[in-house]
Amino acid sequence: MKMDHPPLYPLRFKPIYQYRPWGGRRLANLLSLPLPGDDPIGEVWLLSDREDHPSLVAEGPLKGKTIEELLKQSSEDLLGNLATHYARFSLLLKFLDVQGRLSVQVHPSDAYKEFIPVGDTGKTEAWVVLERGPEATIYAGLKPNTTADALGQAITNGTVPDLLASFAPRVGDGVFIRAGTVHSLSDVVVFEVQQNSDVTFRLYDWDQIDPQTGMSRPLQVEQAMACINFAQEAIGPVVPQIHDAKPLPWERLIHCDHFGVWRVTEEFPFMAGAAGTCRVLVCTEGRADLEFGGVDYPFGEGDVLLLPAAVGACSCRPNGNVTVLEISLPEIR
Repeated sequence: MKMDHPPLYPLRFKPIYQYRPWGGRRLANLLSLPLPGDDPIGEVWLLSDREDHPSLVAEGPLKGKTIEELLKQSSEDLLGNLATHYARFSLLLKFLDVQGRLSVQVHPSDAYKEFIPVGDTGKTEAWVVLERGPEATIYAGLKPNTTADALGQAITNGTVPDLLASFAPRVGDGVFIRAGTVHSLSDVVVFEVQQNSDVTFRLYDWDQIDPQTGMSRPLQVEQAMACINFAQEAIGPVVPQIHDAKPLPWERLIHCDHFGVWRVTEEFPFMAGAAGTCRVLVCTEGRADLEFGGVDYPFGEGDVLLLPAAVGACSCRPNGNVTVLEISLPEIR
């Protein structure tokens, strides 16, 4: 590391609030900071390396720095062995409050270059359900034997929901949405991790009107239909696994080429992060103190800490019972 820059440490970032017509105000129960204004907040971006919405370090010697700036000054210290593979941070992390219904949509995979802006990627994502309302529903995949012709006819007739596979989620459910999967959400609060992309194609929007514009939102039916994986079966909650890559009491929720999601619920001290590797910690319940370099970094429900590769594994001491998600970046084989 260049000595003219402050050394890296566990990094907390300022949340970025996003208005969405389907959003609500439930994220106020999760975040330590109050929600702005009175409009529905559908998304809070927790960690973003995007030009339009860059995350800023919230505290410490690097306060005010973006992830892009951190990568430029010390990419190897931030990303470890991934430093030569990614020009920007490869993931985007969010909390979503879907008070109404998310549009029925699909994201392209990396293979659909013609639909992806230069410098962007496809969008595979995953959710962890944090709160559910009485109408909570996850729509993930199409019903068996749904063809492109049948879906096209349903779009014309306004009967798309009849072709969507769905289930009633429980708090704690993990859901993996591979790019090309038709999906939607209703009446849930979730944590979302995804490829660092903002490419979304809407098939159907439940005839909703955006109260800010008084108009319906545009659809991108042609692009969406081209990107759908019609062989994708209906999707349900993932089955958590115990895996030897992490000692007990960690469980693995998601593992794919783009990210991994681990979860621990514990009242006794445990190790978080990994030596020489960048990880992100998301606290979804309780409070804890993370120790690094003789300094305690307190974090609680709704807080997110980026652990640079130079920080590595840290001791985490719960204050009572705590639930933490640990997000890993792509593995280099």
